[in-house]
Amino acid sequence: MMRTLIARTFVTLAAVASLALGAGGCSPSLIPNTDVEDNSQNRKVITYCETYRHAVEEKNVGQLLKLASPRYHEDGGNTNAEDDLDYEGLKGYLTDQFMKTNQIRYEIRYRKVTFTETNHVFIDYTYASSYKIPGVKTDEWKHTVADNRLDLVPDGDTYKIVAGM
Repeated sequence: MMRTLIARTFVTLAAVASLALGAGGCSPSLIPNTDVEDNSQNRKVITYCETYRHAVEEKNVGQLLKLASPRYHEDGGNTNAEDDLDYEGLKGYLTDQFMKTNQIRYEIRYRKVTFTETNHVFIDYTYASSYKIPGVKTDEWKHTVADNRLDLVPDGDTYKIVAGM
């Protein structure tokens, strides 16, 4: 009787372990250091976004403008048209305010990549930025952690950013 009970317990445990392993094997693998499923489309998008991230850290205005679409448009997240930013406004900001920063550290945790029916690609991410700007007496460090979304459109074999910089 004891052997039967042990045998049944063993079979039950083996079945539970098998189910647990099987369920774990079905979950998608993720691109390292992201929450994004690992596939060729998503890797291409994340690689593009990493080019953007590095250009921010390097203060490479030429590269940032090259990544931006001529149709770039930001609405400032509100209905006030005065704070909207088009490509020319982005160019002005990057060559003026952005260049005043002395050091930039820009980390991104990619959360989600969405391919839409309208041929846009949304990249939802959380960023942590630290940057040094001129202050009254000395340079001041500023820190920001926030969520953001890049909006990309295909451009040949790559992409262009139409919003979210």
